[in-house]
Amino acid sequence: MPARLEVIAGCMFSGKTEELLRRVERARIARKTVLLFKPSLDTRYSAEEVVAHHGRSLPCFRVPANASLHDLRTAAGWETDTADVIGFDEGNFFGPEFPSLCEELVRSGRRVIVAGLDQNFRAQPFGPMPLLLALADEVLKLSAVCVRCGQPATRTQRLVDGKPATGGPEVLVGGQESYEARCRACYVPPEGVRA
Repeated sequence: MPARLEVIAGCMFSGKTEELLRRVERARIARKTVLLFKPSLDTRYSAEEVVAHHGRSLPCFRVPANASLHDLRTAAGWETDTADVIGFDEGNFFGPEFPSLCEELVRSGRRVIVAGLDQNFRAQPFGPMPLLLALADEVLKLSAVCVRCGQPATRTQRLVDGKPATGGPEVLVGGQESYEARCRACYVPPEGVRA
């Protein structure tokens, strides 16, 4: 496959990481050299693997949120310069320079695949994802199932003590204990947020 940027976006529990792992596995079957990265702050299930919520996983390298090509090389060594496919999970947690890094990798002949939340728990664009979506050669937007009504879910509801959060920091790493997938109708925006 030619050099390109593919972005997999959606809310929590929509299958973004599962799709990233599927694409990476298909590249490996095609005998492509693949590297997988995730931001250092994501240690939910494993420090050395990208893990989907349902348990599927593949080995990865952790890099800082403001990762540069040098950071990728430091983490993965010489393979960074020869990899055919480079995947990133949790693209939303990377810094504002992340889209430039992805573009640099594509210009160097790599297929780059990024999975991440397109919106934060306030239903607002999350981190570098809006720019990545604009730059992408391919965008796949996934939906989950609303835990309240069963309709397609496009929002991530943050929970505190089982109730919708009224505020808090943009980044709070968590899973089913802290978040639910909800449709637009069942989503409860935090105070002062129009969604």
